Amino acid sequence: MVYWEPVNDRITVIILNWNGKKFLAGCLDSVRGQSYPALDITVVDNASTDGSVEFLREAYPDVRIVLSEKNLGFAGGNNLGIRACRTPYLVILNNDTDLFPECIAELKRVMDKDPRTGACASRIMLKFEENRLDAAGIVVCPDGLALGRGRMEPPENYPREEEVFFASDCCTLYRKSMLDEIGSYDEDFFAYADETDLGWRARARGWKCVYAPTAVVNHHHSGTGGSHSPFKAYLVERNRICVVVKNFPLSLILAGLGYTVRRYFWQAFGALSGTGRAGKFTGDHSSLQLAGVLVKAYWGAVVLLPKMLAKRRGIRKTCIIPTREYFRLLGAYGISAKDVALKD
Repeated sequence: MVYWEPVNDRITVIILNWNGKKFLAGCLDSVRGQSYPALDITVVDNASTDGSVEFLREAYPDVRIVLSEKNLGFAGGNNLGIRACRTPYLVILNNDTDLFPECIAELKRVMDKDPRTGACASRIMLKFEENRLDAAGIVVCPDGLALGRGRMEPPENYPREEEVFFASDCCTLYRKSMLDEIGSYDEDFFAYADETDLGWRARARGWKCVYAPTAVVNHHHSGTGGSHSPFKAYLVERNRICVVVKNFPLSLILAGLGYTVRRYFWQAFGALSGTGRAGKFTGDHSSLQLAGVLVKAYWGAVVLLPKMLAKRRGIRKTCIIPTREYFRLLGAYGISAKDVALKD
């Protein structure tokens, strides 16, 4: 059975690459092997120095290459691909992935059920962890943080096609009309929390996201950026503050302060006991470095505060959902401070 009309339903797959030559063949071959017949492939290269571009030109001459003269990060790099996209749908795909053959067809099938589905989340499996999820969509916190839904759990725990807060941009199908309406990634974020911010902006305009468990992708988690680096920890903490300032109504900002205190308590416990991401970080670095990262992150958020407040005014002006809907979303798609602190 055919679920699409190829001319009107063509999809561009956008793959961002920065020194990921070792991943490209596996990723691109899996995209070439998709059952969905109407795909265009764009690789955005973020100023790689590992021979990625030369490899692409020689081995994949049919792939469109968009070159950046410098590393623009996840947000800026993917925005180059989105601006170059001329199809009504697009997939944002990490370079350290490989897709099951029906992945994109299943994402499209699920999205077609409701015109207000602006994003469709795939079942993301950890490549080197047997039968363990990386994400089945994302869950969100009252202080702006987010985490892969079901991370490190068996996929059988999340068997249903269902609405989720938003998708992990490891592999997501987007409706281009939604991105045209709400804007694409915030380039001030550089990397991390990009989809969290996008998700809140989409929700503010009445869009939704659905999880498609039959759309399966394997992911080499943090294959490019590293799992517990100080730079990643800095960006995650800085950007979650930016998410709050940009998107949350004042009452939720105030409610989130208590959540942050509880999260820091459990992260301190994790750092001392060697559990959770804080424990992994201090295992590789030190508790003093972790404290330094937090100080740097808050200062980084202060530096960005004028820009975030300016963006906030635009978001709040066009928001069509009431404040109570923000709290409902957190109740439906949230996670406790303890769980977010002690999960890896």
